[in-house]
Order: sequence, then structure tokens, then C-alpha cells
Amino acid sequence: MIRIVLIDDHAVVRTGYRRLLSAEADFEVVGEAASADEANALVQRTQPDLALVDLNLKGSSGLEAIRGMLARKPGLRVLVLSMYDGAGHVRQALKSGAHGYLTKFSEPDDVIDALRRVAAGRRAFSADVADLLADQALDGATPLHDLTPREFEVLRMLAHGSTAADIAGAMHLSTKTIFNYLSLIRQKLDADSDFKLLHLAAHHGLVDMRNPLGA
Repeated sequence: MIRIVLIDDHAVVRTGYRRLLSAEADFEVVGEAASADEANALVQRTQPDLALVDLNLKGSSGLEAIRGMLARKPGLRVLVLSMYDGAGHVRQALKSGAHGYLTKFSEPDDVIDALRRVAAGRRAFSADVADLLADQALDGATPLHDLTPREFEVLRMLAHGSTAADIAGAMHLSTKTIFNYLSLIRQKLDADSDFKLLHLAAHHGLVDMRNPLGA
């Protein structure tokens, strides 16, 4: 029996996943969470084998959730299932410790297969993500690949309209620390203003300009 936790900020989505997985004899959903903090507590309490994680959570993102869950249970296997299909999100999820990445365009059978692959110690990617990673390997890294997962998260939240104080609260850090991160990010990306940071974030897919607030 593979014990799974569902990490997604939409209750209706979690309900859909639970119904899908309940039809499989080898899966047991042992808990749900809508934020990184809830995910960390849930993993510590339930000690699951595998986490199915969306990157768009309440407060800080699934990247923070992945790192926090793995800190509490290093052997946890993690599969990301996200609306974000940009290379930056995929690579940062892998840097954070994810073992597979599917987009929400994936068919239910593909999700089931990917969960089993990840639970068995293998990697799993949807076809569009596999193609994206192959293209990136051929074309070379983008400037965002030099960012650490935490720097990427700060930039992502800034791009979605969060202030330094908002980011500090969501990540449980001081505002001064967030300003330090922003300074490092500007240096790495050769950007002398927040406007240039936002332009780079949009250009590299951190924010969907058709839905800039991530609603």
C-alpha cells in the first residue's frame, strides 16, 4: 500500500484526486493540505510514502512545501502536478527535491502511472515536460537557473504582486532577509530595478500574463 498526501490549495481538486486514487487498490490517501505549513505538519504527523504537490499554494509555493516536507521525512517521494509548464518551475522543483513533474494537462491514467513510477524510486515526467527539459539541455540554461530555490520563490512571489513584507510573512523570514535575497537576485540577473526583475520573470514564464495573479 502506497500512502499518499495531497497538497493543493483547491479543495475541489483534492477531492478529485482522492476519488481517482481511491479506485486503485495500492493507493491510500492519508491526508490533505492547502499550504506549505499545513503540508509540513501533515507529513510529520502521517509519515506518508509519497506526496502529490501543486506549486500554487496559499502563501509560499509548493517549492517551499517540498523542501519542508523532505526536511521532515527525507525518504519521502514527491510528484509535482502543476499548471505551471515553464522550464524555470520544472527545474526549481527538481532542485527542491521533486522526483517527477506533470502538468495538469495530463490524463488521469498518466497521473496514476507517474505516481507508481515515483513510488518505485524512478523519475516521471509528462510528455510536454520531458520535451521541455530536452530542449533546455540543447539550448542551454536560462539566467533563472542560477537562482537557488529560495531565490526563485522570492522572485516568483514578487512577480505575483507580493510586497517584501508579504513574502517575509509567507516564508517566515524577516523583511531584511527578503531585501537581501532581492539584492542577490538583482546581481545574479543583472537587473538594476524591480521593473527589470518583473520583466525577466514574465519573459521566463514565472507568471502567466493571461492570468498574472495566478487565480
